[in-house]
Amino acid sequence: MERYDWVELPAAARTAVEARTGPVASAVPVPDGITCRMAAVLSASSGRLFVKGVPMSDAAGCAGQAWEVAVSACVRGVSPALRWRVTSGGWDLLGFEYVDCRHADLSPGSADVSKVAEVLLAREAAQASLELGVPLLADRFAAVLTPQERELLHGDALLHTDTNPHNLLVTGDRAFLVDWAMPARGPAWVDVAYTTVRLMEADTPPDEALKWASQFPSWRAADPRAVEVFVAGTCRAWDERVGTRAARPSNARFAVLLDGC
Repeated sequence: MERYDWVELPAAARTAVEARTGPVASAVPVPDGITCRMAAVLSASSGRLFVKGVPMSDAAGCAGQAWEVAVSACVRGVSPALRWRVTSGGWDLLGFEYVDCRHADLSPGSADVSKVAEVLLAREAAQASLELGVPLLADRFAAVLTPQERELLHGDALLHTDTNPHNLLVTGDRAFLVDWAMPARGPAWVDVAYTTVRLMEADTPPDEALKWASQFPSWRAADPRAVEVFVAGTCRAWDERVGTRAARPSNARFAVLLDGC
């Protein structure tokens, strides 16, 4: 996917941003992120901020940006604050509060793991307002689960659904959960489950990963039948996406979740 630097944006887009920030003195590219085509930390007369965007021709990217705007009020304190949205010069751009941070280290013994737990506990308090129209997590599994199975994945929690280390930013004393481009509505324990698998991907032993998950009230209260359906649907979807052999390592990590419920 082609990436763009700040100076490569059309003049109209940069002018529209500077109308909100003041003149931009410098722009440091941020190479991470799969949901945007341009990302940078801008230093402007009003201070530093993080800006990300996609061309208006990128329908999927613009949809993701729209979701970030839609849920921004629900994730205050969990994610850096959204300052503005600009659509100009053929670009859709979002400006966020700047946070001096790094990506979370989820490996065994990392102090970041407890900070991630704290931000996920805070996230669990966020509800997905029906007025926002956040899609059901269950609908993502329409091709691999029966309607009866999908009923078990209904819930009112606002889910992130992609808690990989690039979306978990850590400062000196806390973590942030960023990039809300793929939100869903479902059981609160789902993001705990996804993150537990991420811990195992970072070489955390399965028993330690499950012990980490057990600190969450939502996980302890999870319906074992719902967890089983979630694991089955995820594994079937991975089989279809990459093939059974390629999906085997990931599916094995998801299967560990069945031991913790």
